[in-house]
Amino acid sequence: MTDERLLLSGDDAVALAALHAGVRLGSGYPGTPSTEILETFDRLGGHAQWAPNEKVALEVGIGSAFAGARTLVTMKHVGLNVAADALFTATYTDVDGGLVIVSADDPGMASSQNEQDNRHYARAAGAPMLEPVDSQQAYEFTWLALEIGERWKIPVILRLTTRICHAKTVVRPRPPEQRHAACATAAQPDDEQAARRFRRDIPARVMIPAFAKPAHHRLRQKLAEIAAWNEAEGPIREYPPEAIAQGSDRADRAGLGIIATGVAALHAREAAPAARQLTFGLTYPLPLERIRAFAAEIERLLVIEEGDPVLVDELNAADLSAEGKPMRYRFGELDVARVRRIIAGDERPEPEPVKGKPPQLCQGCSHRGVFEALRDLDCIVAGDIGCYTLGVLPPFSAMDTCVCMGASIGVGLGLRHALPAAEARRVVSVIGDSTFVHSGLTGLAEMVYNPPPTGHLVLILDNQTTAMTGQQEHPGTGRALDHSPAHRLDFAGIAQAMGVQAVELIEGSDETARLDERLAAQLARDETALFIVRQPCVLAAPKIRRYEKAAAEEPDCQ
Repeated sequence: MTDERLLLSGDDAVALAALHAGVRLGSGYPGTPSTEILETFDRLGGHAQWAPNEKVALEVGIGSAFAGARTLVTMKHVGLNVAADALFTATYTDVDGGLVIVSADDPGMASSQNEQDNRHYARAAGAPMLEPVDSQQAYEFTWLALEIGERWKIPVILRLTTRICHAKTVVRPRPPEQRHAACATAAQPDDEQAARRFRRDIPARVMIPAFAKPAHHRLRQKLAEIAAWNEAEGPIREYPPEAIAQGSDRADRAGLGIIATGVAALHAREAAPAARQLTFGLTYPLPLERIRAFAAEIERLLVIEEGDPVLVDELNAADLSAEGKPMRYRFGELDVARVRRIIAGDERPEPEPVKGKPPQLCQGCSHRGVFEALRDLDCIVAGDIGCYTLGVLPPFSAMDTCVCMGASIGVGLGLRHALPAAEARRVVSVIGDSTFVHSGLTGLAEMVYNPPPTGHLVLILDNQTTAMTGQQEHPGTGRALDHSPAHRLDFAGIAQAMGVQAVELIEGSDETARLDERLAAQLARDETALFIVRQPCVLAAPKIRRYEKAAAEEPDCQ
């Protein structure tokens, strides 16, 4: 450590560690609470880029790591669902460069469609998982994830949660000599050397059954070795009971031992300073023998964890009598008050949270007219993930389904296939521009390959940004992560090439467009159709004009 002290969020700490550790490439898809990691990495001078979706981001990351480069891939928790196809096989392969996969979970669903616990992915895919308790550990565990990954040639998941991602704590970075050594090791070689850096190892990299079967055995051996390392050298800390003032509940808690990870470990320390506590950063594979020794010395073993009862179930399966939290505390984030209630076994109803102002579409949002038209036409709207999901709320109430990224097209097609013709003609799929690139292209392929008898209508609400997560770029904006010019996908041209029968580009600023009339006319036709309703997000529009002006002033762009 140095004398340097920085006040950083967990996201910023991961980005800084990636820069200091010599990460050559950061790839990901924006999603709260992970978005700021790559934005900060880019601002600090790292090579960061947005991928069309998380699966592609991880595949790019795997290729980068196969080339021996330290690599960072970021996403929110539901993004790992999209990347899971690549993850489950990547752990079988030997990745020469450290490959860190950041999964930013969202307990309490501050900005998500579910409350999934991605600790399950580590166990299912066989990927080591690290969970920091604060920004300092977010910084250190990014380094540690790279080091573990390089030592055992395996991808490592760094699991953050909303509180870790966005709360700021003091970070003391590693000294400059360590940073310089790491960057020198990971330095970008010239082209001739780069051609020699790829290490051909077909049995370890080509996962056909003949090679995958022994690879699975190697994976389990790697995990056994990592578990042994975790027992002997892993990031484990035991806290003795603190001195408690006279008249406190020290006597009641003298026999209490708490196991906690992530931010819950900090809550537990504050809630029960008189208890002994064991905290470990590498939460898969577990240091079971260290836990067993800890459990043997206390009377009551209590696990404090956010989300699913992952740790308590695993400890009980290992014949350790561990107590978990009541079911009511499985939902939402934990805090000190809730942890105190868990320790006390208090299952009384919790106080109702103060109601905040409900979210709504911006007053100047270009989507408002679309939802007004859909409402007035009494359409059945298959919706998607994005700020336009707020079209479900009054005064529009114009969204009937919302499942996951890109699902609007498939769900809409299913409704069209199943409903009587008169009902089917009311079905419209609504999707945003970023979401269309993410997961809508395959839905469009399904529409032209298996068209319903009544056809179908898809609306792309193109606001030229990824608005919900903070106005990031995507392949449809014509700008890269740093807002510099990039190739722009032509949605209309793509739809025509795929065979969509009717394709219309409607500029949202065109007062003569009469969207309701166009929609009504199209819904009466038995053909596949794509309407692209384009108008920049009102919040992003000033920035977009600056980016376009800067691009026009560049000599290469003339």
